[in-house]
Amino acid sequence: MTVTVMCSCLMLPGFGQAADTASVEGANTARLVTIGVGGATVMGGSLIMLDQAWYAQYERSPFHFFNDGGEWAQMDKAGHAFSSYWIGRWAQGLTSWAGLDARSGAWIGFATANLFLGGVELLDGHSSAWGFSPWDMVANLAGSGVFLGQELGWGEQKVKLKYSSWPTELAEERPELLGASFGERILKDYNGQTIWATMAWGAVRPRSHWTDAFGLALGYGADGMLTADPDRTSSDEVVAGQDRYRQYLVSLDVDLERIPTRSKAVRTALFLLNCIKVPAPAVEFRSNGRVLMHGLYF
Repeated sequence: MTVTVMCSCLMLPGFGQAADTASVEGANTARLVTIGVGGATVMGGSLIMLDQAWYAQYERSPFHFFNDGGEWAQMDKAGHAFSSYWIGRWAQGLTSWAGLDARSGAWIGFATANLFLGGVELLDGHSSAWGFSPWDMVANLAGSGVFLGQELGWGEQKVKLKYSSWPTELAEERPELLGASFGERILKDYNGQTIWATMAWGAVRPRSHWTDAFGLALGYGADGMLTADPDRTSSDEVVAGQDRYRQYLVSLDVDLERIPTRSKAVRTALFLLNCIKVPAPAVEFRSNGRVLMHGLYF
């Protein structure tokens, strides 16, 4: 379930630091042990917290599978891909801090993302409200694969996945499902979420200049959804005369990691914040045929 994945991801960045660009001769054994023990503790603790705080509210059941590939216009699957991508990157950042080479760190990041999110999926598999979703696992592999493939092929992340969200009026119709508070709606209301694939100019033609940070973003979203099931098209899924539709967006972006700075603290903060797309003008193409211009889209 995407909201539990997103909540878990928010716990992980504070554990470590961004990757240091300086090369280190050999790995620091003490730091590697710290990362291993700390990472296992954080991931294990996060899964226990999720189990008690979220899944305990629902009836337990024997392990079972659940086909949710057609739900929420695949926005939840896009969320899984985003989460696995960034867990992989954060994990690699920690291994770099310990002096491990980037390629080895990339494989560890890939494994960490799928191990942790696979654990979340196992919790789903024992919940009567959901089930183990093979499609979620495919999305996890896709997101972490985007990270790993770029590291192995280019040695850097030219294309970065980012997230943006803004509450919609639809959440007021079903607050128990889409969120009652602002914070809940940011995570639960798929109607207001957008997953972006971004590329900065510096990834195409680097000049070691501040303009390297600016680039383009392609986004995917969906709206008009009061239920997960796309077959439900009754009046309860029509708001202001609008049925569910997909959104394809073109926007500008700022790659925070390419902003020049000599401060390790600032570089770390920019690395952690770079998972969020900055608000910018955008053109929206809807699957219902409408085209909209946004002066500022988030």
